[in-house]
Amino acid sequence: MASLKVPASVPPLYEDAEQLNKAFKVRVPLTGYKMEKMEMTTAIAVEDVRREVRILKDLTGHNNLVHFYDAFEDLDNVYIVMELCEGGELLDRILSRGGKYSEDDAKAVMVQILNVVAFCHLQGVVHRDLKPENFLYTSKEENSQLKVIDFGLSDFARPDERLNDIVGSAYYVAPEVLHRSYSTEADVWSVGVIAFILLCGSRPFWARTESGIFQAVLKADPSFDEAPWPTLSLESKDFVKRLLNKDPRKRITAAQALSHPWIRNYNDVKVPLDIMIFRHMKAYMRSSSLRKAALRALSKTLTVDELFYLKEQFALLEPKKSGSITLEKLRMALMKNATNAMKDSRIPDFLAPLHPLQYRRMDFEEFCAAALNIHQLETLDQWKQLARSAYELFEKDGNRAIVIEELASELGLGPSIPVHAVLNDWIRHTDGKLSFHGFVKLLHGTSSRTIAKAQ
Repeated sequence: MASLKVPASVPPLYEDAEQLNKAFKVRVPLTGYKMEKMEMTTAIAVEDVRREVRILKDLTGHNNLVHFYDAFEDLDNVYIVMELCEGGELLDRILSRGGKYSEDDAKAVMVQILNVVAFCHLQGVVHRDLKPENFLYTSKEENSQLKVIDFGLSDFARPDERLNDIVGSAYYVAPEVLHRSYSTEADVWSVGVIAFILLCGSRPFWARTESGIFQAVLKADPSFDEAPWPTLSLESKDFVKRLLNKDPRKRITAAQALSHPWIRNYNDVKVPLDIMIFRHMKAYMRSSSLRKAALRALSKTLTVDELFYLKEQFALLEPKKSGSITLEKLRMALMKNATNAMKDSRIPDFLAPLHPLQYRRMDFEEFCAAALNIHQLETLDQWKQLARSAYELFEKDGNRAIVIEELASELGLGPSIPVHAVLNDWIRHTDGKLSFHGFVKLLHGTSSRTIAKAQ
C-alpha cells in the first residue's frame, strides 16, 4: 500500500525544500515523496495510489489537513509534493511527556483531531489509519498546529455502502473493521484509542501478537480502574467510553464528540456539520406516520446534552434563524462545506430522499425527531425513564387503536412474514393500542428485514 511516509533514505523529488518552493512558487516549506512503480505489482496497488492522490487532491481546505500541492510521474516513480511539517509526530510528543497529558492538554489535541475527522467524514472520506504517528505538528512550537497525513489507506464512504477491507494498525482498528462491515464510525474508534492514550499513557487493548490484539478489540473492555483514571473527571471517562463503544451504531460521531460536555466549552469549540444528521433524516422521511409520531414523542424527552448537539446542527442548517429548514437550505449547508471529494463519495445523494422538503418546511421540533439516534440514547443511564416518559406522551397524543394487519402495512412487512406471531405483543389486547414493547420496537424502525433476522 502506498504511503506518504517514506524512509529518510528516499531522496526527495528535488534536492532540497528551497528548490521545491521555487518550483511551486510558494513560501511555505514543501517536501516531496516518491513511490516506486516497481512496488505496484498489481492493478489493485495502482488503483490504491490513484485513489490516494485523488483524495489528497480533492480533500482540501481544512487547517488540520496536510496541504497537497501536486502529484505526477515518470517512467519509474510517482511523486507527491505536499506541505512540510517540521514539528514531528504526535507520538513523539506523547512519549516526551512520559505518556500522560493533562485533561486540558488532551482537549487541545482532541479538538484538532475531531475537527479534521468530522470534516473528512462530511466529505465522505474515511481515513482508516488514524494513529499518533499520522498526525504531525507544523513546527516545534508547543502550540503549533496539528495536521493529519497519510491517506494511503483512505477510501470514499458512499451512502448506504459498507467497506470490507481489513486495513489499518492493529492497536487502533475498530471491531467492525475486523467483521468486514464498516464506514466512517471506524475512524471515531481510532480517535477514542488516541484519547485513551493521551489521558492515561497506555493503550486500551494490548497483546503480544496481532491476533491477540484483535481478540482484545473484539472481546475485552478498556479498564478505567487503574491510575490515573480514578483521579480524572467523570466527563473525560464518559467521553472516551462513548468513542470506544463496540457497537458503531451507539458510538458518537466526531461532531457529536465536539459537543460532549467534556470538550465543548474548551477554547470556544465550534461544532461542525455532521454527515450523520442527513442519514437519520433520510430514515425519518421514509418512516411510517406511526413511527414519526413515536419519534416526536421521544424528542420531547431529550436530555440537555442531546438538545445542545441538535441545536448546533439546526443552526448550521438554518443560519438565517427563520425557525425552519428546507431542501434548499440543506443543499446550501452541504455545498458550503463541500470539496471535490463529495462528488466521488456521492454525499449529495443524501438529499434525494429529503425531496419532500422542497415543498414543505421542517421546524426544530420535527428536526429533533428526525435527527435523533435511538441506539445512542439506549446507552444513557436514564434511557428507560426517557422511553417511558415518551410513551406516556405518545399515549396522550399519538396512540390509537390499530389492528395487526394495519401495523404490518405500516412496517412494510411482506406476506412471507407471520405477522400475527411476530407483532402480537406489539398491541395491547385490552384496547388495541400500541404497547410499550411495540412503541420501543417502532422507535428502532423495525422492518421486514430485521424481523426476518429475529425469526
